[in-house]
Amino acid sequence: MTFGADSTTDDVLAGADLSGLWVLVTGASSGIGQETARAVAAHGANVILGVRDPVKGEGAAEPVRAAAASTGATVELREVDLASLASVRAFTDGVRAHDRLDVIVANAGIMATPERTTTDGFESQFGTNHLGHFVLVNRLRPLLAGGPARIVNLSSSGHRFSDVVLDDINFTQTPYDPWQAYGRSKSANILFAVELDRRGRDAAQRACAVHPGSVPTDLGRDLTEEAMNALISARRGYETLWKTVPGGAATSVWAGFVADADAVGGRYCEDCHVAEPTDDPTSPEGVRRYTLDPATAQALWAKSEELVGESFPD
Repeated sequence: MTFGADSTTDDVLAGADLSGLWVLVTGASSGIGQETARAVAAHGANVILGVRDPVKGEGAAEPVRAAAASTGATVELREVDLASLASVRAFTDGVRAHDRLDVIVANAGIMATPERTTTDGFESQFGTNHLGHFVLVNRLRPLLAGGPARIVNLSSSGHRFSDVVLDDINFTQTPYDPWQAYGRSKSANILFAVELDRRGRDAAQRACAVHPGSVPTDLGRDLTEEAMNALISARRGYETLWKTVPGGAATSVWAGFVADADAVGGRYCEDCHVAEPTDDPTSPEGVRRYTLDPATAQALWAKSEELVGESFPD
């Protein structure tokens, strides 16, 4: 069956039986992460909800638990702050009590924040969106070893704002710009998937990146008026299809549970299909070629290991 921009999670997973799978979703306390968890639990998957705020997470877990009750699936709520590597490591230590994972959906993120740093001193968007997930995913990869398994990194069309800049992670050489920082982190999400897939494909661990589309969630909670105006200006000239939350989560579940592994492995997906590479700055679709470059992906991996002080061999 062919899916597209107007598909929802229920459309994509219609008839799917995910019984017995263990799925981890970060950023599961609202929006696309919550809907991703609900949708897979409704089809039998056991779900681990990674949330920054446990109180908010308890409320968000209610519809996920209701969906799981109809299938007999298990739902776990665990605290993790991706802006703190100590929190990420404590979280992964807890999750590693499990014997296995089948799918990781690295969904959590922040967007166009004012200039600030993570607990570990990294620019907040790169530190949270990329480095937090870099450590989380790699520390949990041994649980995926049984395969077949998938890792889905939530990226964004915002990757078009900038390639990664590995010699200026903290904007010490250039003035801070919230959209440039967001673009760097979203390009990193794609490049991370490229290298993850290269390292894992022989063991049937496949990775990809997805763009959920434009969805009204609380991701933009930190947007200043200046940042919002910059976004509007960048999008002027083409129409944006605003999606519902189930529509925004559709590409995540399509890439993680439905699409052919060889088709999506190491690729960037949008609207429930693999996006084509493009360098056209006016195109509202497609993926910039710099995010698919294997050499850059390997350099990002090495730099990330250096920054977090932890090595993750093949």
